[in-house]
Amino acid sequence: MGSISTGHHATLLGLGAYRPRRVVTNEEVCEHLEVDAAWVHARSGISTRRRAEAGETVVAMGAAAARDALAAAGIAAADVAVTLVATMSADTGCPQVGTRLAAEIGATNGAAMDVGAACAGFCYALEVAASLVDAGHGAVLVVGVERMSDIVEPTDRSTAFLFGDGAGAVVVGPSAEPGVGPAAWGADGTQAGLIAQSVTWAEAHATGERPALRMQGPTVFRWATSRMVPLVFEALEKAGCKPEQLDAFVPHQANARITDGLVKALALPDHVTVARDVAVTGNTSAASVPLAMHDVLTTGGARPGDLALLCGFGAGLTFAAQVVSLPPV
Repeated sequence: MGSISTGHHATLLGLGAYRPRRVVTNEEVCEHLEVDAAWVHARSGISTRRRAEAGETVVAMGAAAARDALAAAGIAAADVAVTLVATMSADTGCPQVGTRLAAEIGATNGAAMDVGAACAGFCYALEVAASLVDAGHGAVLVVGVERMSDIVEPTDRSTAFLFGDGAGAVVVGPSAEPGVGPAAWGADGTQAGLIAQSVTWAEAHATGERPALRMQGPTVFRWATSRMVPLVFEALEKAGCKPEQLDAFVPHQANARITDGLVKALALPDHVTVARDVAVTGNTSAASVPLAMHDVLTTGGARPGDLALLCGFGAGLTFAAQVVSLPPV
């Protein structure tokens, strides 16, 4: 087991997850697409994904994951100093999800806000949380939650089969030793059109067209497999770690082919567990990294205290990576 030699004097105290009850197969998704289940699996590695039903709102799902994370950390909601919610599928722009989620769980003694960095949102929020802990703000709750089924068009072959719904959460708190490495992160707005809302809100009001997520999949694939490789090496260097010291690699669960490309480029040794939750959960955007962490820990692929490399990338374009000590579940 390796350790983080330089980083935030903060650590992940607890982890929680929420997966919607409804499981959607490739066969069901393909009822609206002119492709078959084998085509979907070959291009994504996805067999099933979860879809939220009535009552499984972004607030409800995020709150469920948050309660589990707080229980695992042994922290009362009233003692949370800041609640950060990473999401790109908020049901309202005002008020934000963060304030409503904090109220739902009783975390009303601190601040709350949303972090909008799409599929990199959880890793972005984790860096903000660790910095807040360093600054003396106490326990910070980080939630990644998405209801992607609300913003994806069922007949769009570039997105319909990829995305799922769900939530994951961690509690970040003070630590004598670094438990969260410094983030390697950035953004490239010159590529904003690669993953974007189909129409602006003004255009939607004028025309009645429903805004939906659009993605140039092949271009995003090439960008992710090239841009993320130097980024994850930068995150390892910042934390003073080498690939062979890792116990787990938990990338954003975009699709299996991108994960395979990153694993090959990193030349990870066989003992490193690679998160592959995308196969049964789909791409859950800002929720994918904590959900994948939860899967790795609950299936025995890694243990609390093990060293893991996280990375996220998505619309913006945004990207981030950091090394963490895995939390209790």
